[in-house]
Amino acid sequence: MPETPTVEYVKHPLIKPKTVEARLYQQLITVNVLEKGNTLVVAPTALGKTIIAALVAAERLKQHPDGKVLMLAPTKPLAVQHAETFRRVMNIPEEKIVVLTGTTPPEKREKLWTDAKIIVATPQTVENDILSGRADLSNVVLVVFDEAHRAVGDYPYVFIAKEYMRSAKHPLILALTASPGGTEEKIHEVRQNLFIRNIEIKTPDDPDVRPYVKDIFVHWVGVPLPDEFREIKRLLENAMRVRLRRLKEIGVVSSADLHAYSKKDFIGMQEKIQQLIQENPDREELYEALQRVAEILKIHHALELLESQGITALHRYFERMELRSVQPRAPRSLRNVLLDPAVKEAARITKELFHKGYEHPKLEKLRELLSTFFAKNPDARAIVFVQYRDTAQRIVEELNRVEGIRAVRFVGQATKEGDRGLSQREQQRILQEFREGKYNVLVATSVAEEGLDIPAVDLVVFYEPVPSEIRHIQRRGRTGRFDAGRVYILVTKGTRDEAYYWAARARERKMVETLKKLRKTLEIVHDKGQKTITEFVRPEKPRDIVTVLVDHRERASGVIHALREFGDVIIQVKDLPVGDYVVSDRVAIERKSAADFVQSIIDGRLFEQASKLVDHFAKPVIIVEGESVYTVRNVHPNAIRGAIASLVVDYGIPVIFTRNERETAAFIRAIARREQLELNREPRLRGEKRILSLPEMQQFIVESLPYVGPKLAKQLLKHFGTVERVFTASERELAQVEGIGPKRAKEIRRVLTEPYQAEGDKEGMLK
Repeated sequence: MPETPTVEYVKHPLIKPKTVEARLYQQLITVNVLEKGNTLVVAPTALGKTIIAALVAAERLKQHPDGKVLMLAPTKPLAVQHAETFRRVMNIPEEKIVVLTGTTPPEKREKLWTDAKIIVATPQTVENDILSGRADLSNVVLVVFDEAHRAVGDYPYVFIAKEYMRSAKHPLILALTASPGGTEEKIHEVRQNLFIRNIEIKTPDDPDVRPYVKDIFVHWVGVPLPDEFREIKRLLENAMRVRLRRLKEIGVVSSADLHAYSKKDFIGMQEKIQQLIQENPDREELYEALQRVAEILKIHHALELLESQGITALHRYFERMELRSVQPRAPRSLRNVLLDPAVKEAARITKELFHKGYEHPKLEKLRELLSTFFAKNPDARAIVFVQYRDTAQRIVEELNRVEGIRAVRFVGQATKEGDRGLSQREQQRILQEFREGKYNVLVATSVAEEGLDIPAVDLVVFYEPVPSEIRHIQRRGRTGRFDAGRVYILVTKGTRDEAYYWAARARERKMVETLKKLRKTLEIVHDKGQKTITEFVRPEKPRDIVTVLVDHRERASGVIHALREFGDVIIQVKDLPVGDYVVSDRVAIERKSAADFVQSIIDGRLFEQASKLVDHFAKPVIIVEGESVYTVRNVHPNAIRGAIASLVVDYGIPVIFTRNERETAAFIRAIARREQLELNREPRLRGEKRILSLPEMQQFIVESLPYVGPKLAKQLLKHFGTVERVFTASERELAQVEGIGPKRAKEIRRVLTEPYQAEGDKEGMLK
């Protein structure tokens, strides 16, 4: 290995002296970002991508002294880690480098946005602050997207990038990742969503990188599938074949060969059948086909658990299926699977082996590997990555019986199937104890792959391969940061483990090839001075503006984002008493997914909501969005048609069907433009109602107070006797009413006594 070069440090007025090592590859990337514009940097973990961000930030703030820098990280711990790096190396007052997350109160975030120079934040927080008018991106001269491969679909990175490129005076985007994706389509999606026009790739084999990286030795460890498991496998595969043959009879597949399909193929099969149902809603056998595919996917998951995890994981899966099957709304596909004789026999054998203490041979191999490793390296640290929580728990139990091993389970925050996750505080405590040596083995699910400040380790073990090249690279990157690292990948021979292992390797190679090819293409475009997508994002200022009131629960939907993209819609996020969107004093719109629409028919919510809509607005509308309502549940088409007919005829509510969030937004905008621009009807929080009785009118008026719904309105009127006495009651008197309390009482008095100020460009109004 080449000798470590003599240490030189970066000299820059906004970089603290002797804090940033002058690495040539970091400086070249920085220069290219500043010269070529929006850049995607793809580099292995531990090559100092945050330092590159700091170098670019320093130069941008030098060029634009009044500007700000925003760095986005997917989790709070990672955001805190980046902020600490910036404070360590940037020659900027520490109080000007702030962290914004959902735990920071909104009013405090607004002040921090104004005062800070460098803001490190989680994307959900920034998205919310943009939508509520607290965040102004116009003066941000650099946005850094960490873990940029997340910039796909409806992840907040996509929305923030569009808003930034639309509103910033001097925009520049720096995207950082170890892997943007293994397919050309995924890479193009990330590039387009972040308006990338330049790509910088660094690998451990590059001459300017090699002196700074440590070797990582990857070992493929094969284990056999025990004979006792093979009978279970045969039974499960037979159960899948029976269903495939039926699908072939129906005509939705051409082959009943089980090995011709992957899990992804079966998911695609579901989408194909749903499309066929949409085109032929009266073909009864298609509904059966949809159910059969759902059954295949459940059996497929059982087979995957058997091959890659073992008896404990499979046994617990069967137990959870049994518990779910007796619940009132259990899917029919679940009951059908459990009634299948082959599956019943597989579950019986699994239970028998579980009680005999059978486990996957991977567990014994893991004990052997770690025991040998810690015997030679008693002060080392290791991470074992697993796919499932059940397996993680079982591994911890077994490893803690081995001398010299102190293992702890590390999982996400969500509670899954009754398994309580770890709070963020618990996660941080475990990581600190791992650093200090209380534990020397972290048995972790995917939560440890990215987004957390995990200490570097000497050994990484994949309990099973993962087909995703992104996850493969992230897991591997947890070792080899400061010294040579080892990676062991446990693979069950002759199973999907092998396929996943080779798929991840192939995708990683394909990713590097695609990136290099794409970089050359972008260099040609840049050299010729051709326009790129970044030069087309600023729309002309529209002349006719409309306003849409949006319920706060819709804030996470893509509809708001799509409305903003039109450029002529002002969004005001409110707590709407009825509906999801209000576009005039007479039109409120209730938006439902196809699945929720059908479910609301089943549980009776639909007509309750319809009654409220017609009570409060003269012209309500219901929009049903997404896939066909005839494909989402086992409900007869005639029942759905009857419900739609009732809405239209009995309630006078038109029902509009849209394909996606973008089309929903287009309809909302069209209705808003007609109401506001042609008919001059402004949106109101509460619309025109039918003629009410006196008690209804009194309750209606009291319901307009903050945090007051129908129940509290009745209680207030009963307590005080009249509307007038409710409105003149003191804060102390209001707080005495059951359900009001001091906080609500204070807010009610504030609304009643604060001087009125007409709304303009202030909080709640988004342009």
